[in-house]
This record gives sequence, structure tokens and C-alpha cells, in this order.
Amino acid sequence: MDTKETAKDIVKSSKGFIKEFKEFISRGNVIDMAVGVIIGGAFTAIVNSLVNDIFNPLLGLITGGADFSTLSFGFMDAQFMYGSFITAVINFLLVALVLFLVIKAMNKLHLKKTPEAPAAPTTKVCPFCKSEIAIEATRCPHCTSQLEEEKKSA
Repeated sequence: MDTKETAKDIVKSSKGFIKEFKEFISRGNVIDMAVGVIIGGAFTAIVNSLVNDIFNPLLGLITGGADFSTLSFGFMDAQFMYGSFITAVINFLLVALVLFLVIKAMNKLHLKKTPEAPAAPTTKVCPFCKSEIAIEATRCPHCTSQLEEEKKSA
């Protein structure tokens, strides 16, 4: 096998790979997903700060000044950090609540923004027998009356 041919094959296949990767990354849903992941990470940091810096001290006041996030108990050689677990549950519930509220607001905006356009009529009423007939009909199938073509306004 010639070294030059192998190098050409590698360059050719890498150009195809790069083109394919550009097409993949240019799709809208990939970019939307990347933005969502970045915003989600930043939002998680905010929720963690809210729980650790606001809620845990409030719970500490209620429980007599204990640092809620460090509550634990030991059994034999194991340490059970139930305070840390409860903090994680509170974080999850807050993230889920805010996510629910954001999705609910987005759905409300989306429903208001895109009213459904009425469908084009597919039938008309026969002027003689008042039966519903196809809009393209030139003769009524019920009363066999000849229908005049409707004049289209300019």
C-alpha cells in the first residue's frame, strides 16, 4: 500500500466527516438542546444557592440552629448523611417546580400566539334544494339542478 494513497484517503474521509459534523451541528434542535443544557446548568447553580444559602438556614432556625445540610447519624462504621439527602430532594423539587411553571407559561404563550386558521370550505349549499354538495359540483346530485358558476370577485 502506498503511503501517499493512504494519506489521501485519510484526508478525503476526514473532509467527509467534517462536512457531516457541520451538517449535524447546524441543525436547529442540536443548538436548542445545547442552549438548554447550558441554561439548565446555570439554573441548577442558582437553585443550589437558594437551598443552601436561604432554605437551609431557615430550617436551621426552625430546628434550633442546627446546620440542616450536615445532619447525619452513624451506625457501626457507616455515616448516613440524611441532611444532605433532604437538601438534594429540596433542590429537585424546586427545579421541578420552576420547570413546570416555565413550561406552563410557554404553553400559554404558544397557545395565544398561534390561533388555528380556519380550513378552506370543501362544500357549498345547493341554492335550489339547500342540500350540502361538493364545492366543485356543477350539478346538484340531490335535485339535479344545473348550478351556475360562482363569480369570483377581483
